[in-house]
Amino acid sequence: MVKQNNLILKTTTSLIAFILLGFAVYLLFAGHDSPGGGFVGGLMTSAAIILLYMSYGLNKVEKIIPINFRVLIPIGLLIALLTGLGSLLFKVPFLTHTFFAVPIPFIGEIDIATAMFFDLGVYITVLGATITIILTIAEDK
Repeated sequence: MVKQNNLILKTTTSLIAFILLGFAVYLLFAGHDSPGGGFVGGLMTSAAIILLYMSYGLNKVEKIIPINFRVLIPIGLLIALLTGLGSLLFKVPFLTHTFFAVPIPFIGEIDIATAMFFDLGVYITVLGATITIILTIAEDK
């Protein structure tokens, strides 16, 4: 049996995964104002995690990220649904979004959009579904 040298793969994976995760966070937070959002951000995060699985293996990544990704799917759907239903409390149509200002010491006021919470739910759902699908396919030999 030939031992493979994965030093270059592991080194570049760490850098690429870091860049992908940073860009995924940017897409998530910028999505309610510009192109991007929870769906694309979830796909980018999934790509980074799958790259880690491919480079380091299932056991090592599960020690670092001990998350059951199947549980994320209903959690994300619940967050997205509750965000949409929240608008009905104020007698406006389903999924009507608004924003509010939150005062933060030493920084000032930051506007928080309710669309961000919906994007977060979509992000969590896409992340859970994508990783679950790809790991299920990978386990089926």
